Amino acid sequence: MIKKEIFLKQIRETLRANADTKRVTLMERFFKEGENAKVYGLNAANAKKIAKEALQQVMELSKQEIFEICEELWKSSYLEEAGIACAFAESLQKNYEPSDIVVFENWLNKYVNNWAACDVFCGHTVGSFVMLYPNHIATLKQWAKSPNRWVRRGAAVSLIIPARKGLFLNDILEIAGILLLDNDDLVQKGYGWMLKAASMSESFVKGDAETKKLHLETVFNFVMKNKAIMPRTALRYAIERMPANLKAEAMKK
Repeated sequence: MIKKEIFLKQIRETLRANADTKRVTLMERFFKEGENAKVYGLNAANAKKIAKEALQQVMELSKQEIFEICEELWKSSYLEEAGIACAFAESLQKNYEPSDIVVFENWLNKYVNNWAACDVFCGHTVGSFVMLYPNHIATLKQWAKSPNRWVRRGAAVSLIIPARKGLFLNDILEIAGILLLDNDDLVQKGYGWMLKAASMSESFVKGDAETKKLHLETVFNFVMKNKAIMPRTALRYAIERMPANLKAEAMKK
């Protein structure tokens, strides 16, 4: 049986043993002032390998026990530990329950402090959750009004994978509308990215060109309707993968 304290100590020792101090400064450059991400300095391959090995050790535990370990990892503020916590939480998808949104919202509010942790956590864990429990898209709409920039960004990023699957288009546009005038560029990038994903969505029916075309036109119309007030950062993200003629039209003054 795993003892939580010993297990966490082992993970941290492994992370330190694989750390590259030269990468710390390089990785820190990806974060802006106000982001408090700490890094050990692991490359992506090593971080993924350690997370995979650690995951094998916790599979025997209950969901509650794994969530408790996740919380301890989140508390450290280290990006690599947040990545392991996300891997653990994502592995429990088949065991998600509606009440888990309370846990996820707590982690997002208390521990997420940079765009990378926000995107990995919301893009996968929360995104998977709302596909299982679509009623909780209403929760994301409340997140979009939060004073916490990461909660607001999370409201959009959580819908990127669903958007790619052609899901929740009306809800995506509603959340984009809530965030439309947000003055935080990291939130602008988040909802712009969500719109981009929706515009290029792939239908569940492979090769359904009509669905794809409909979503592209709907997102383009949203952009055109709001481009006079839409922050340029969000607009550029939203139209990034649109055909050249639509991009040119959207960028006209």
